[in-house]
Amino acid sequence: MSKVLVLYYSTYGHIETMAQAMAEGARSAGATVEVKRVPETVPLEIARSAHFKVEQAAPVATVAELESYDAIIVGAPTRFGRMPAQMAAFLDAAGGLWARGALNGKVGGAFTSTATQHGGQEVTLFSIITNLMHFGMTIVGLPYSYQGQMTLDEIVGGSPYGATTIAGGQGQRQPSAIELDGARFQGRLIAETANKLFGA
Repeated sequence: MSKVLVLYYSTYGHIETMAQAMAEGARSAGATVEVKRVPETVPLEIARSAHFKVEQAAPVATVAELESYDAIIVGAPTRFGRMPAQMAAFLDAAGGLWARGALNGKVGGAFTSTATQHGGQEVTLFSIITNLMHFGMTIVGLPYSYQGQMTLDEIVGGSPYGATTIAGGQGQRQPSAIELDGARFQGRLIAETANKLFGA
């Protein structure tokens, strides 16, 4: 079966939670899945004073290991309608992989969180997807076959471009059942696609 990396950056834990759901979905398709995070670039003292979730179980990834996976699912919160500097810095360091075409043909996907319903979810997803397409990856989103994202019964994230959650202005809202199921759906679909492409 395929080997999948869920690669994330999470300031307050919302994306960390979504990453675990994404991994659950990929594992349900039989994939071998690892969940890793990118390095924090904010000095520890400042991060603690800003109440960042500095203790997270996932190990820190290295750029060099990216080519060992069949699929890479990238998750990060939004920062003014784009991915945060921590994720951008990590992906920017992958120029050597890009130059060698080391990620060409691999499967990619994106997920994000915003404070509000209209806080830049889709444009943030595209900021991640743009990087993955430059790496030559095949992108898998969250199609409308996941009907949960179409509900009008509650406030909910979700986009055909990737799973999302709404965190609230103070980070007070945790990912809902529908949002976590969306992450699981996308994770499974990405793993199934990688399984097909890589002969599993």
